[in-house]
Amino acid sequence: MYHQPVLKNRRTLLERAEKFISDVYFTDCNLRGRLYGESCALEAISFFLSQRRIPFAEASKQNFVPYKVGDTFGPTWWTCWFKVSLTIPESWRGKEVHLLWESDGEGMVWRDGEPVQGLTKEGEKTSYVLSYCLKDEEPHSISLYVEVACNGLFGAGQGSMIAAPDPSRMFSVQKAELVIFNRDVQKLLTEFEMLVDIVKELGEGEQRGYQALFTANEMVNLCDPFDPSSFSKAHSLAHKFFNQRNGESQHTVHAMGHCHIDSAWLWPYEETIRKCGRSWVTAIGLMEKDPEFVFTCSQAQQFHWVKSWYPGLYSKIQDYVKKGQFIPVGGTWVEMDGNLPSGESMVRQFLEGQRFFNQEFGVYCKEFWLPDTFGYSAQLPQIMQQCGISNFLTQKLSWNLVNTFPHNTFFWEGLDGSKVLTHFPPGNSYEMKGKIEDLVKTVKNNKDKGRANHSAALFGFGDGGGGPTQLMLDRLRLVRDTDGLPRVQMSSPTKLFSELQADSGLLCTWSGELFLELHNGTYTTQAQIKRENRQCEALLHDVEAACSLALCRNRTFLYPAEKLQQLWRLLLLNQFHDVIPGSCIQMVVEDALNYYKDIRNDGGVLLRDAFEALETKGGSPGVFNSLPWERCEVIQVADVTGKPELALVQAPSVGLAPVKATQPETPVSVALQADGTVLMGNGILQAVICKDGTLASLHLISANRETISDGCVGNQFVIFDDVPLYWDAWDVMDYHLQTRKPVLEVVQPVQVVSSGGVRGSVSFTLRISDKSTVTQEIIMDALCPYIKFNTKVQWEESHKFLKVEFPVGVRSPTATYEIQFGHLQRPTHWNTSWDWARFEVWGHKWADLSEHNFGVALLNDCKYGYSIHKNTMTLSLLRSPKAPDTTADMGNHQFTYAIMPHSPSFQDASVIQCAYNLNYPLRPIQCRPDSVPWSAFSVSPLAIVLETIKQAEDGKGKLILRLYESHGSSVSAILRSHFPVKEAWHCDFLERKDPTRPARITSEGISLTFQPFQIVTLQISL
Repeated sequence: MYHQPVLKNRRTLLERAEKFISDVYFTDCNLRGRLYGESCALEAISFFLSQRRIPFAEASKQNFVPYKVGDTFGPTWWTCWFKVSLTIPESWRGKEVHLLWESDGEGMVWRDGEPVQGLTKEGEKTSYVLSYCLKDEEPHSISLYVEVACNGLFGAGQGSMIAAPDPSRMFSVQKAELVIFNRDVQKLLTEFEMLVDIVKELGEGEQRGYQALFTANEMVNLCDPFDPSSFSKAHSLAHKFFNQRNGESQHTVHAMGHCHIDSAWLWPYEETIRKCGRSWVTAIGLMEKDPEFVFTCSQAQQFHWVKSWYPGLYSKIQDYVKKGQFIPVGGTWVEMDGNLPSGESMVRQFLEGQRFFNQEFGVYCKEFWLPDTFGYSAQLPQIMQQCGISNFLTQKLSWNLVNTFPHNTFFWEGLDGSKVLTHFPPGNSYEMKGKIEDLVKTVKNNKDKGRANHSAALFGFGDGGGGPTQLMLDRLRLVRDTDGLPRVQMSSPTKLFSELQADSGLLCTWSGELFLELHNGTYTTQAQIKRENRQCEALLHDVEAACSLALCRNRTFLYPAEKLQQLWRLLLLNQFHDVIPGSCIQMVVEDALNYYKDIRNDGGVLLRDAFEALETKGGSPGVFNSLPWERCEVIQVADVTGKPELALVQAPSVGLAPVKATQPETPVSVALQADGTVLMGNGILQAVICKDGTLASLHLISANRETISDGCVGNQFVIFDDVPLYWDAWDVMDYHLQTRKPVLEVVQPVQVVSSGGVRGSVSFTLRISDKSTVTQEIIMDALCPYIKFNTKVQWEESHKFLKVEFPVGVRSPTATYEIQFGHLQRPTHWNTSWDWARFEVWGHKWADLSEHNFGVALLNDCKYGYSIHKNTMTLSLLRSPKAPDTTADMGNHQFTYAIMPHSPSFQDASVIQCAYNLNYPLRPIQCRPDSVPWSAFSVSPLAIVLETIKQAEDGKGKLILRLYESHGSSVSAILRSHFPVKEAWHCDFLERKDPTRPARITSEGISLTFQPFQIVTLQISL
């Protein structure tokens, strides 16, 4: 059959070669059917089921009972431990012997109490090598354990990968036996596969494509599956083809083993620990056999987990890090979301990650590694630079739904002008398999191949783990330098970026954010996670500030550095790019909310301890202000009888003050009209609220300007159908905008709650549907330049999207959105496809629409999704996707947003400060009766925000102060301190002091200069 003359028809030749490799009908004569030789049964298999994930030491002591291959076990998320006894036949001496194990759960082989090999059918790992060449001195009788997780590589979805897990799914072992592995057959299969793929990828008109086809058919003619001695002649032909070298101009592909493991996604955090163990021990096994193999690995949190759960494996990792084969990359605690964490949270990702890698391995990462996240803030280049990182690798922008990003290698310029060398692997994947298709795509897709002749190819199973395989290494080694294909070298990020940097003279620069035109639903999904994140960020900010002040004022106070690190690491973990975006299963949401609860509880204790150390004990009420400006706000305090009451109080910048209620010159007025509308005013704003809670008018008195557009109403709730094409929790499609429906049904019309004085407020309730309602209290406070909307929603919807709209009397081609440590502009029109693709965008505490001398800002305390089209400002409130969490966002929600008209600009009208005030409430404390207000720090001008006050990581009586320029201006500033400052030095975000840059201390304070959106970190000694 296989020795007929070479046929002329190209298609027939290709089919003939493929048929020879694997014939599904004639398994007795195909090549793949010869991959395994003799087999024999295992002596005994017994098992033990555990509902918990337990360590080996505990599992090995359990009572194991006999198991028969094919029997089921489970259900989902349980663990089945198998004890395997085997004896290798004496006649197999000199043979390569494998334990063949096929299960629909993820497995790990344990030998002599240590993990040695991951087994995952979905990841092409179904055997464990007992011996590469069985020798007499090797043990023939062996006892092993196999730990099988009752979940697959991508969890346990029902019918679809992103479907919610099936809690009652059962699992089984389909095959467990000893086999002889024919390595020579595997080599021949790889050669055939690569030749056939060259034919497919290069096309029939290419000389090398036809040469590959001709070579494959010549090999078929020479090769007899029944006569292994014929294989050597076939190998010779393949060797001749693959050893025909490239010219000097050929593109170089830097192949790096990788195993992107989501820290949580379709499985809980705890399962990720085992995914790391399974994947990384397999990578170590490949390194032990191949000294050229290089494996890149990110996320310090995962290293920390492995160190705790698998100390023996971790010790080997440390050894291979020293050898340069196991390479920590990224420099962050986890691969976080690139949009939603605050600026300080992003700094802490690098601070915790870089310090961990340096402490454990003696290295600082030089590249930021974030292959799979949903957009990239324009402040990341500056943050990277100040964390010792000059290079950036990602891939996700290849997922753009509308526009193709124009570069693969370029300089990315951030908001302040900082630049980092950036590379997008042109193969558009972080989990390649070393195939011809991967290599050809890496060159064909490369949009900068005229400017840069080097690219990365990350190979290995990812997302759910798995990592590289021996087959992938064999493929890449075969085509290391083959004419017609790019040159391939096993490489590292350092080698790649050094080559790119050396030839970077003609590279282009992309300025501003890297906006992903997909997954924009992640700005809103799982609202409770987003609310907890925002509030826990504020809590840790306040705890650090209070503890720093306590340390300065009371030298016996012990700064809780270790506890704060634990809490920060929990917060950073929950900022992983499938957790804070809400694209995870219900179990992960529950884990995340429990971590937030821990942060709240423990953080609250730390805050109380700090307040006590500040000598605030006493029976008089007071307030603590963690923000760097004076505040005058309405808060709730207790009167002399303990009854809560409202009071207008003043608080100094970053300091304490007793509550001394004052009366405003212009009290708030509230008047219920005969037609059911309510008039409210505070001397700054005048509002008209309709019976249904909409805002008919909002007048800025000082500018004599109406905020609400003619003939429209503000605070209009609207609901949309929300059915994405596939990525349910991730995506909002543009066609949802065509389904807009105002929420009009009034359950309880507007009624007065607070009748004026320091506060006026009204409340109302609307029905969204039969199951969902929204109740709101609209609040106007004395001396406050904005109206607050305290909102409660009972939400029981399916594939619906709730927003609130404010059509305003402003015309501008751009709107401004707060991002980390600054703000940026985006278009309000849809002129081009790039503009239209931003129909839903992200922002932080505020967004603003302004024309000259007047504008309107929309503030919020826990929302991230916005849309400002033409003159309508829209805040996204709630979604209701059903995958991967069928219960996503169901239940009760509370949040606050605010509308703030202003004149002149938002910078000069203190919009930025007002948004901070909304998110960082004055915290109640107890004062002594004789307490006087005092301020620890203040800064001027108002453009400079003192963002962070904390103890230095190395302690020793030093504080770290982080400030940034928030207006987009070049300014000189003075930082004042209540405490005498002995020394002040500029340092980077890793708190490494720059000995060449002392900060100038004057009689007024510390003198500083800022460029637009520049972030400055100081280390001061008191």
